[in-house]
Amino acid sequence: MIAQRRLVRLLAAAMALLAAPATAQFGVLNDVVSKAKSAKKIGDGLQKINEPEEIKIGGDLAGMLLGAAPLVDDPAKQQYVNRVGRWLALHSARPGLPWKFCIIDSDDFNAFSTPGGYVLITRGLFNQMRNEAELAGVLAHEIAHVDRKHHLEALQKALRNQSFSEMQRYFTVSTGNGLADQFTDALLSAGKDLYAKGLDKEAEYEADRIGVVIAARSGYSPYGLAGVLQTLSATTEDRAYGLHTRTHPLPLDRLVRLDSAMGLRFENMPGLIENTAAFAALRNPALPPSPVPAKPRPAPKRRP
Repeated sequence: MIAQRRLVRLLAAAMALLAAPATAQFGVLNDVVSKAKSAKKIGDGLQKINEPEEIKIGGDLAGMLLGAAPLVDDPAKQQYVNRVGRWLALHSARPGLPWKFCIIDSDDFNAFSTPGGYVLITRGLFNQMRNEAELAGVLAHEIAHVDRKHHLEALQKALRNQSFSEMQRYFTVSTGNGLADQFTDALLSAGKDLYAKGLDKEAEYEADRIGVVIAARSGYSPYGLAGVLQTLSATTEDRAYGLHTRTHPLPLDRLVRLDSAMGLRFENMPGLIENTAAFAALRNPALPPSPVPAKPRPAPKRRP
């Protein structure tokens, strides 16, 4: 009997719906469809953003990083890093981006890149560089992150609960709009978390491999990045090393992976630059410039 009564109620509800005006029925359906569209997730949207939109995202994230650590007040060093970085970027997969390179005023040993071609290296890490090939190795690693859109992919996962409409308003409205501001807040929050924790290990290993190729294409010794990793592996007790371990795999792990990937491919490549007189003068301004042999550093001994 109870089952029969329930069936009667269901039939009555169905008849009432059929008796309603067609416009009312479709109005309800249209409302549901509209809400579903507006709830489209940002994860799908970030896969389709164009280059200007990528650059806008990267500019906002770079501004966030500069808010935490301003530029080093040394025009000569800033111009130098830009010159080296842009030369490397010309040999990357995305030479047409408006690449910008800078040194930020932080004691930490680290470097960052944001979508669209922004690359920042800390003063602490820059001061650890022994030659121009090492600087090129670090910058090329960050260029590789931009080439492969590693940060965009990470942001896609972090912002998957943001609505697509918020993202679109962010790209079309500069300031003073509620939806645009909501997405900006969410983006910067996700960015802070991303740059505090770092990318996943596989993205870092891939950037190491691609960065070595970019450096070699640009005429630098491919062992520059390995030299930096060796330096970092010897500074584990330094407080400035802490941020690097939170945002990157251990230097020794990266060296093992890099050694396996490089093998003997880069041996006996002639004419590669390890250092320049300009870099030596920049690091030691009190000393007069002197010629520096442009010889590649010998490859590290391979393990048996």
